[in-house]
Amino acid sequence: MPIFFNSEHQTFHLQSAASSYVIELVESAHPAHVYWGPKLSQETFDKHIFSIERCSFHPNLSADAMQFSLDTLPQEYPSYGSGDFREPAFEARYTDGTTISRLAYERHEIVSGKPALEGLPATYVENDAEAETLHLHLRDALTGLHVVLSYSVFNELDAITRSVRFINEGQEVIALGRALSASVDFNHSDFEFLQLSGAWIRERHIHKRELVPGIHRIDSKRGSSSHNQNPFIALLAKDSGEDFGEVYGLSLVYSGGFLGQVEVDSYGTTRAQLGIQPFDFEWRLEAGEAFQAPEAVMVRSSEGLGGMSRTYHKLYRTRLSRGEFRDKARPILVNNWEATYFNFNADKIKEIAASGKELGIELFVLDDGWFGKRDSDDSSLGDWFEDSRKLPEGLSKLASDITATGMEFGLWFEPEMVSPNSELYRNHPEWCLHVPNRSRTEARRQLILDLSRPDVCDYIVDSVSKVLESAPITYVKWDMNRNMTEIGSELLAANRQRETAHRYMLGLYSVLERIVSRFPHILFESCSGGGGRFDPGMLYYMPQTWTSDDSDAVERLKIQYGTSIVYPASSMGAHVSAVPNHQVGRITPLEMRGHVAMSGNFGYELDLTKFTEEEKTEVKAQVQQYKELRNLIQFGNFYRIKNPFESNDTAWAYVSEDRSEAFAAYFRVLGEPNAPLRRLKLKGLDPLKRYTVEGRLGTGESGQVYGGDELMNFGLPLPMLNGDFQSVLYVIKEA
Repeated sequence: MPIFFNSEHQTFHLQSAASSYVIELVESAHPAHVYWGPKLSQETFDKHIFSIERCSFHPNLSADAMQFSLDTLPQEYPSYGSGDFREPAFEARYTDGTTISRLAYERHEIVSGKPALEGLPATYVENDAEAETLHLHLRDALTGLHVVLSYSVFNELDAITRSVRFINEGQEVIALGRALSASVDFNHSDFEFLQLSGAWIRERHIHKRELVPGIHRIDSKRGSSSHNQNPFIALLAKDSGEDFGEVYGLSLVYSGGFLGQVEVDSYGTTRAQLGIQPFDFEWRLEAGEAFQAPEAVMVRSSEGLGGMSRTYHKLYRTRLSRGEFRDKARPILVNNWEATYFNFNADKIKEIAASGKELGIELFVLDDGWFGKRDSDDSSLGDWFEDSRKLPEGLSKLASDITATGMEFGLWFEPEMVSPNSELYRNHPEWCLHVPNRSRTEARRQLILDLSRPDVCDYIVDSVSKVLESAPITYVKWDMNRNMTEIGSELLAANRQRETAHRYMLGLYSVLERIVSRFPHILFESCSGGGGRFDPGMLYYMPQTWTSDDSDAVERLKIQYGTSIVYPASSMGAHVSAVPNHQVGRITPLEMRGHVAMSGNFGYELDLTKFTEEEKTEVKAQVQQYKELRNLIQFGNFYRIKNPFESNDTAWAYVSEDRSEAFAAYFRVLGEPNAPLRRLKLKGLDPLKRYTVEGRLGTGESGQVYGGDELMNFGLPLPMLNGDFQSVLYVIKEA
């Protein structure tokens, strides 16, 4: 049992694989945060919250307990209005106009397993023995607001999930204005704050800063998790690094607007919070109604960022992703987008596919432009029927011709969008997000369909399903290329308009669940201008994401390195594209482009018919090597070795679960004159095993045998590399 309750001391002790999380019921009413750190051996925990009387500016709930103030109490789910002046985890407005809530403990349950969240993605278990769940029931006696804090603890992983459910058991309407999923109070502020931030074609760069008094905040008000910020924050002990030190991560399983923040108070305590974006959010609860907040996944590691990442990787790869492709090696693909953009016909597509087949590529993906009258990005979104001008024999015939060669066939959609210049919009202008009498802001010449409407959701499911049933399609790229404006719905009442953004996400999740359940044989990849919706919520429905629209090998080093802080390699789509690169204009060798792309779900996005014979030979070798390594890359343990945000070099490695084999990649961006001799110290191997190493070495022959301890402590001699944009791969196998 990983959860223990001590009735005498009123404490809950939650034990994950290597951590303990302790909650105390102060005065039998207030869930207080006692401890989150290395695992404590005792099942019971009899230490109490230590508090002292501060001053009159910290109000006391009772004149008989002057040392007790909510403003200094470390709380599990703080409210506002009764003396805590820090940021609350939730806010409710009642019919008398007040926003004061005072929750008190009522009861609890400890249950085996991990219940699903209604209408929302979440991590899961395959049998109840894998986890245990604590439900803490809190109640506001005056209003009847019932709040259930749920904590699930995994037995074999150092992870705890949190979620919150609000139930109106009173007689009057309650309006939620804030409903965060997790709030954790630490008793010190000796941390660095880590976030993953950027922009389109520059996603998930690592940024760190020391905490100071005040609020450190990241968020998205865009209606999606966004390119700009990722729904993840981490607190790093100041002496921690990649492989050592205490690290605490909080990740939100949600794809809409979010808030992640850390507040340091005047006494050096730290409050970390994560959840739905409260800006422009409100949710009305009629009597008897409930609201379910998304899940937050909390991971602690005493092995630095690397240990935290590997926990997230395993959890998200095996207990968040679902379906037959969760554990199945992903195919090598070629996508025609950068090869043709909108300018193609069936013959050109079959020509590229034939070239791919010759090179050993397994899947052809037809990107944007196959439907409606789509010759540019100014029309036809929503008109999901084939363009007979480009495909005179139809989509089914094209797909059948390609699959007859032994390749699989995939297709691009952007189902959540509508073009003003489309049959769908002309028939249903009311189907997009809009506000009456306001102009409709376009981006990429498109609007967003209102997925808070059941009729719109049904249209998407039906129209996409008809296409998927019409041809032998085994892969779908699901794109979404703009953020929300004029967030309103024609079907919602005036007092529910601020529910629109979240209702959209619930509608999207419903659509995805219906489609992926109907087509379990199809591999779905999510996309939003690349990485604009790379979040755990989407991974629940689609096990991989197009990592970024920037396919330049040098830029991808930072993007993929930053993404790996939370997300596994099996979730990252990575392609070789043409040079000069279409995003930054850089010219990099085909070898380096291949090596970077092989570090995720491998593919090509260029015109294969333009390869020289020499390039064809090189690509065949890349494809063959990836086929031999992909199970290791997609499902192995990932180790970051050299950080591209800190140096000219990047290196990472993938190690099998039994540590019998590994794959390492080293990249140097710019050439150096008279460079020093360097060694690459590997990670994750068995120090007692002997390994053969295949690759380009600075000294010695490829195939030489090394001890695991030698490879990790002394390292491999790197070759002298000539020129910019160089890379080396190493395949390590137990001797």
